[in-house]
Amino acid sequence: MKPNTDLPSIPFVLEAPDWGRLPIADNDEPLIPVPMTGRLRGHSMYFEMQIPEAAPTITVRAGVLERLQTVVASLPETVALIVFDGYRPLAVQQWLWDNYLATIIANEPHLSSEEAERKVRQFVAFPAVDPLRPPPHRTGGAVDVYLVETETGTEVPMGTAPDAIVPESVTRHFEDVPEEPFTTNRRLLWHAMTSAGFANYPGEWWHFEYGNQRWANITGADAAVYGLPGDGEIGL
Repeated sequence: MKPNTDLPSIPFVLEAPDWGRLPIADNDEPLIPVPMTGRLRGHSMYFEMQIPEAAPTITVRAGVLERLQTVVASLPETVALIVFDGYRPLAVQQWLWDNYLATIIANEPHLSSEEAERKVRQFVAFPAVDPLRPPPHRTGGAVDVYLVETETGTEVPMGTAPDAIVPESVTRHFEDVPEEPFTTNRRLLWHAMTSAGFANYPGEWWHFEYGNQRWANITGADAAVYGLPGDGEIGL
């Protein structure tokens, strides 16, 4: 892929720590499977990792899928968009929280329990069961994505692996410490996703949201349009 070095830099984005207090007016959109083939396709990484209750297909809200299709249409034909996580069952959210917390405690035993949990929250939302403050992935409005070369399937280099718990995963890291092709590739993904209506979580270059509370906070919307999906909203 030939990089487009004319893309604007990724701006600073601030999120309020109390974004979970924003109201939710759920629009009852169903959860829809992401296609398994084509330039937009799902790849259930957590299912491959055999995490309990992780599904083999990625599902997202209908409005999210429409916007992902818009993203793909705006990208160069030489790249494809891979969605490796979308809606998460509570059991998967709990497993990720427990696993990351155990890893941090093992690697940094000097941290207090509060410090360790605070560090985990930079990468994994607490598996809350409060329907008024659902974790972003539990709403079906959050997606984790990366780009691959259409012809070879090779990941487009972003400076870290998707889901890596390292300082370089911060979206703007290569704006502050420029290094090609990482700077340009992150800009390509960020601009394509945000132009389609998504908001990026600044701590993870791969994580984008639409319709949930954090999206509402970042974009200035009065309320979220996605809460916890009900049984009638799972359009599988």
